[in-house]
Amino acid sequence: MKIVVVLYPGGKAATSNPKLLGAAENALGLPAFLKGKGHKLVVLTDKEAKLDKHLPDTDVLVTTPFWPAYVTKERIAQAPNLKLVLTAGVGSDHIDLAAAAAHNITVAEITGCNVVSVAEHAVMQILALCRNFIPSYKQVLEGRWDIAEAVSRAHDLEGKTVGIVGMGRIGQRSAIRLRPFDVNLLYYDFRRLTTVEEEVLGVRYHLLDDLIPRCDAITIHCPLTPETDGLFNRDRLFAMKRGSWLVNTARGRIVDTLALVEALKKGRLGGYAGDVWYPQPAPPDHPWRTMPNHAMTPHVSGTTLEAQKRYADGIQDCLARFFAGKPLERDYLIVDGGKVVSPSYSYAFKG
Repeated sequence: MKIVVVLYPGGKAATSNPKLLGAAENALGLPAFLKGKGHKLVVLTDKEAKLDKHLPDTDVLVTTPFWPAYVTKERIAQAPNLKLVLTAGVGSDHIDLAAAAAHNITVAEITGCNVVSVAEHAVMQILALCRNFIPSYKQVLEGRWDIAEAVSRAHDLEGKTVGIVGMGRIGQRSAIRLRPFDVNLLYYDFRRLTTVEEEVLGVRYHLLDDLIPRCDAITIHCPLTPETDGLFNRDRLFAMKRGSWLVNTARGRIVDTLALVEALKKGRLGGYAGDVWYPQPAPPDHPWRTMPNHAMTPHVSGTTLEAQKRYADGIQDCLARFFAGKPLERDYLIVDGGKVVSPSYSYAFKG
């Protein structure tokens, strides 16, 4: 059986650190896991050509979200032997799920592996914007010492109103981590929590367009679906409280690319911190790289060393079950038996 794994290159960092499991050099620990089992393992970092070359005889494909390639219906059509696609992480919207279902390919992701990591990253980015951390840090690098400039945009987080858009596993953990800052927490989700859940988390529900103008900061934690694609369009970005901050660790396409740049340039938003882009990897000339008052990172929030261990373990568990002819962990399944079985991705299949 041929297993193709497509991962980001780690270089010297990976060869010197065996805990960097998400890098191609360490390949999720699969070389040792598969040793002696008779399977052929191919590890790639190339974005397009090399993957396409291997697809015709690939049985199992393992990817991280968006890197190095989107698993399109065209690629699925090139892979007649493909039986299983695994996401080493969370988020399978880089895969054409309807095409996978039509070809009876099982798709799974390692649900829950990065929820703590992403929630912590989101809170960090809120604080970075609120305290004007990036410009202050840049002063150090530039040899400057202008206190007035650095603190003219710095605020306490305490007493602010923070909105959480998407109250799933990550949204809930973000709420738990924000509560000790004594903030007023509002949330929006397509499914409202129970009264008990709201009380435990300390959050109050608002419709999205009611929540947006009330918040000093908003953090986005919803999946990318047709309903959330472009959810924060120009109208909603310009409806936000002047000087407020927006954080997005969900998916880049949830926020309108050019409208965001405009909102920052015109001073409507006080800052934007995102960990996700569209497309990914972001090209060197992506406008979010140079827009004012941002604290962007290159989709690293869910890839701490601890998260890598969790998703590497999950991938190995999926493969062990698959080789033994046993069903995969139910919570991991996105497409199974020719159907999209995950409620988060139900939009992708109409049958």
